[in-house]
Formats: sequence, structure tokens, C-alpha cells
Amino acid sequence: MIKEVIVVEGRDDITAVKRAVDAEMITTSGFGINAKIIDRIKEAQKRKGVIVLTDPDFAGEKIRSIISKRVKGVKHAYIAQEDGLKNGNIGVENATPEVILEALERAKVTLEEKQENFNMDDMFHCKLTGNIDSKKRRIILGKELGIGYGNATQMLGRLNNYGIKQDEFLKSIKRIQEELGE
Repeated sequence: MIKEVIVVEGRDDITAVKRAVDAEMITTSGFGINAKIIDRIKEAQKRKGVIVLTDPDFAGEKIRSIISKRVKGVKHAYIAQEDGLKNGNIGVENATPEVILEALERAKVTLEEKQENFNMDDMFHCKLTGNIDSKKRRIILGKELGIGYGNATQMLGRLNNYGIKQDEFLKSIKRIQEELGE
């Protein structure tokens, strides 16, 4: 059961999320996000908490960033790009109810005090950067940990900002190695 208010980009996203859960939602109308919508999100955060579920693309990340800067303590839910892809279109509206529900249940809040559990050496050592299949590894890692895909710098930030523990990270790296036959 999801108690928080879910913030999505558009009407089609609301329809898709409603197939997965019964929850209150706010739409940003894509880049139409304005002070009035931010105020609604702030009020929802105070009363019930907020989960941001945007499309796994540049626009979705930009909207997520705008909300995060203005509303503290929101949770972030991510779907993988391949789970939101249909006929060349990428978005939450294309994800199955199961994928949406899993993303919402695994939503994570950005820590107020950033931890430095991981650094770029960890990224290199685990082949998450500087390797021919680094992107594929980051895609799998983001899905495993429920933190979405990002380039090496973004992934490093998410690992530290979401308080991912070393053992959780290492278990995911081991599963990636098994999946890639290493």
C-alpha cells in the first residue's frame, strides 16, 4: 500500500499508475511545472509524503531535479528505460503495473547529509566506468538497486545520496558479474 502522493509528468502516467496502485497523484504537466504545482507538492510532502516517478529520460531527470531542489525529503522511484519503452516512445505510461508497483515500493529518499561511501575508484574497480560494457553494468545496477540509470558521475552520486550500503552494492555487483558470465 502506497500512502504517499505520487508525482508524475502527465495524464497518461496517471492512468498507468492507477492500474498499479490506488493513490493520490499530482501531474507536473511535463515542463509545465510552475510555482503553483511546486506549492501543491510541498503541501503533499508535509501531509503525506511524496514519491516522484518521472520518465527515464532527460526531461524526466530535469523535472525530478527541479522538484528535489524545491521540496526536501521527497522519495524517488525509478523505472528502467527498457521497462518504459514501447514503439520507440519512452515513459512511465508504457510500464506494466508490476514494474510501477515495484518502483514505488523501492522508492528512496535523498539523504540530507551526503555520505561518501563510494568514490570513482569503486566505479573503475567494478567496471562501472572505463570499460566497454560499463553502461550495461550501470543499467543493471540501477535496476537492481532501484535507483535508475545514470552515467558514471550520476550513478556515483545516487549511490552516495541514497545511502546505499557497501554490502548491498557488492551483492548487486556479484549478480551483475554472474549475469555477464564472469
